[in-house]
Amino acid sequence: MIDETLDARHAKYGYFEDVCRTTYAIRNVIEAELEARGKVLAPDQMYAIEMIAVKLGRIINGDPNYDDNWRDISGYATLIVDRLNGRLR
Repeated sequence: MIDETLDARHAKYGYFEDVCRTTYAIRNVIEAELEARGKVLAPDQMYAIEMIAVKLGRIINGDPNYDDNWRDISGYATLIVDRLNGRLR
């Protein structure tokens, strides 16, 4: 069962190592830029950014037309916008 799941993820997102490398490159840029500006984000903001980086890594290395990644990015951003406007989910 796990082999089928991992094979399906590979077909959709590309090689796991490549996704990790891309994701960490994006994360490193974000962290360096936040540090350079002396900014500290709220935990939910940082988590959303990290998950968006994962989704970008998947888009870059895998199928860019798989709409679930784009939907997830929108969802993480919406959760932050909602929280900033007093709507907790």
